Amino acid sequence: MSVDRILLFRALAAEMNAHSERYRALGEADMDCILVMERAAPGSGVAPWAVRLVFEGIRCDHVEECHADEPAEFVLIGPLDAWERMFADIVDHGRATGRWTINSLALLGDEIRCEGPDPMGVDKFSRFNETLQEFLDGASHVLSPAR
Repeated sequence: MSVDRILLFRALAAEMNAHSERYRALGEADMDCILVMERAAPGSGVAPWAVRLVFEGIRCDHVEECHADEPAEFVLIGPLDAWERMFADIVDHGRATGRWTINSLALLGDEIRCEGPDPMGVDKFSRFNETLQEFLDGASHVLSPAR
């Protein structure tokens, strides 16, 4: 991703909050999650980049850069290149396709994995992954001005 990551996620939140009609059919989603993008090989001394997203109702009410080890209901962790490929797929197709959906990536666990301290919190990923996917699919609007 050649864009500033925190600005991207703030733009995704603004896109979501401006288009509630896309989320209404999915229902309300209340979740506090962290997305972690590992920037370098393990043991390299380079800290991962992380962003906290807080969803309430059909809005993303909070976006902030954070530490990867902060508490959250669930954490999605993967190498930066996997996140970049997911966003490239979204931009290319207008939405994530096939194995590049966040649900597929987390279920396979070979690129991005879902973790959390409490099974009830991790379950929120399963319950609200469609909302999270729609949020991430907003990159097709944010990163592709022609759409």
